[in-house]
Amino acid sequence: MTLGLFDQFMSPMLLGIPLILIALSLPWILFPRPTAHWLDDRLLALQGHFVNNFTHQILQSVNPKGHKWAVLFMTLMLLLVTLNTLGLLPYTFTPTTQLSLNMALAAPLWLATVLIGARHQPTHALGHLLPEGTPTLLIPLLVIIETASLFIRPFALGVRLTANLTAGHLLIQLTATAVFVLISLAPAVAVLTSLLLLLLTLLEVAVAMIQAYVFVLLLSLYLQENL
Repeated sequence: MTLGLFDQFMSPMLLGIPLILIALSLPWILFPRPTAHWLDDRLLALQGHFVNNFTHQILQSVNPKGHKWAVLFMTLMLLLVTLNTLGLLPYTFTPTTQLSLNMALAAPLWLATVLIGARHQPTHALGHLLPEGTPTLLIPLLVIIETASLFIRPFALGVRLTANLTAGHLLIQLTATAVFVLISLAPAVAVLTSLLLLLLTLLEVAVAMIQAYVFVLLLSLYLQENL
C-alpha cells in the first residue's frame, strides 16, 4: 500500500531516458505567443493582463534596482504554476514534487540575492547577522543563529513547495481510493466522499497557484533585503 501511494512521485523513465525533461519543457509549448496582428486574441490578452498584474504585485515592494529581475520572477512563476496545476491531471507527473528540482531552483536564486548584497552593501549584509542593541554576552550566539537561519532559507523554499504538493496529491489519492472502495459497500457514503474529493481537488488547484506565488514572493523579499 505504501509503495502504491508513493509510486506517483517517482520520475517516469522511457528507454532509460527520464521523462521529467519533457515535463519541464511542456509548459512553454502551451502558452500562446505574441502575433503580428494589431489586436491580440482573448487568451493572449488574458495572459498579458495576468503577467502585468503579477509583476506589479511582486515588484511594488522591491527597490527599483531590483526591477531587472522582473523577467526572471515572471518566468519562474509561470513555470511553477503550470507544472503544479498540470500535475493534478490524471496519469501525469508533477516535477515540483521532487525536492531535488525545487532545491535546484531555490538555491541558486537565493545565493544570487546574497551575493548581490555582499557585493553592493557588504556592511549592511553583515549587519543582518547581529541585530542592533544585542547584549555583549549574546553576540556570539545570535551570530550563529542568524547565520543558520540565513542558510536555511533555500531549504525552506524547496521543502515548503515539495511538502505542500506531496501532501495534496496523497490526500487526493487516498480520497479517490476510498470512493472506489465505498461504491459497492455504501453508495450514499461514496457520493458524499466524491463531493469531498471534488472540493479537495479545487483546494489543491488553489494551493498549486498559491505555493508558486509564495515561492516567488519570498525570493523577491530576499532580493529586497539585499538591495
